[in-house]
Amino acid sequence: MKEHTLKKGRPEKTEGKRTRKIDTRFTEEEFKAVLELEKTLGVRRTDLVRTRLLQDARLTIINAKELIGLLDGIGTELGRCGNNINQLAKYANILNKYGRLSPVVVERFNLLFEVYIENQKALEAALRNIIRALG
Repeated sequence: MKEHTLKKGRPEKTEGKRTRKIDTRFTEEEFKAVLELEKTLGVRRTDLVRTRLLQDARLTIINAKELIGLLDGIGTELGRCGNNINQLAKYANILNKYGRLSPVVVERFNLLFEVYIENQKALEAALRNIIRALG
């Protein structure tokens, strides 16, 4: 009769087991840069090196916290532009209703609207670049 023994721990990997090791040397500056990336991105050193070596060179690890902060900043600026445009449009409609619409107000509205459109295009381009970088 066979004795039944309990196995402890997780089961052994049958596929994808990493058995090979590559040693490399860095200068102090290079090693500090690696540590900085590790700390900034919140990724283990081995995963950072493995990703940078094995993936396509144009694909990089993205700092999600920084990315979200930058996208939030863009969204804030677009919101400000939109608020200014809405206020000017409302004011222009009131003045137009009473027949006192100044060309200065129309010119200012057009300038702000151009800035808004430029920001919109910059946001679209940035989002396209992010999507491409994510693969």
